[in-house]
Amino acid sequence: MAGTDLAENGWYTTEEVAELLKVDPSSLRRWRTAKPPQGPPFVHVSGRVTRYLGADVLTYLLSNRTDPAAAA
Repeated sequence: MAGTDLAENGWYTTEEVAELLKVDPSSLRRWRTAKPPQGPPFVHVSGRVTRYLGADVLTYLLSNRTDPAAAA
């Protein structure tokens, strides 16, 4: 994934989503195993393969957005 390009219908690895969010991949892994799970929705393709749908990552980001003007 180049920079912050994110296709809504694309499937991304933990490392690609971590790069986009500017967090360490271990943070996404920790969020997935939290009770309850945190972070963007994910799909376990197999025991060692996890993918994130671009649309879900965008929805997650927008749902956690804080608008300071709205809080006034």
